[in-house]
This record gives sequence, structure tokens and C-alpha cells, in this order.
Amino acid sequence: MSQGLETKSAKKQPAKATSPVQDKAAAHAREAVRTRKRQALVLQRERILAERTPSPIRRTALANALADIEEKLTELGWTVHL
Repeated sequence: MSQGLETKSAKKQPAKATSPVQDKAAAHAREAVRTRKRQALVLQRERILAERTPSPIRRTALANALADIEEKLTELGWTVHL
């Protein structure tokens, strides 16, 4: 019964404030994750664009994969660089 009271009291406690240094480090870590995701998607996109196949089924699959990757890249703020 005491565990239930401890859990409820823990939920009522306000979240601990973070320091500006911790906030900056967390923001930097989030940006690093976004950059790695973006780089991985760009590499996948380049591989798909370089692939050639005579199969219409495979070309359709590649086109769908390319559209999916470009959608994810757009969500990450990437634009096509010509």
C-alpha cells in the first residue's frame, strides 16, 4: 500500500529544472541525430538513383522507395540540391 502512495506523490512532484548547459547539450544531441538520419537517407537516395534495372516491377519498387525517402528527407528539412 505504501508503494501506491509513493508512486502518486512522485507523479505530483514538479519536473526538475535543467541548466542552460544541459539544454544546449540536449539540443546539440538532437541536431546530431537529425543530421545522421538525413545523411543516411541521402545515401539511400543516391543508391536508388544509381540503380538501373530492366524490370518494370523493380523500377516501380525503386520509384516508391525514392518517393518515401524524399518524403522523410522533406520532414527533416532537406531540399533537393541541383
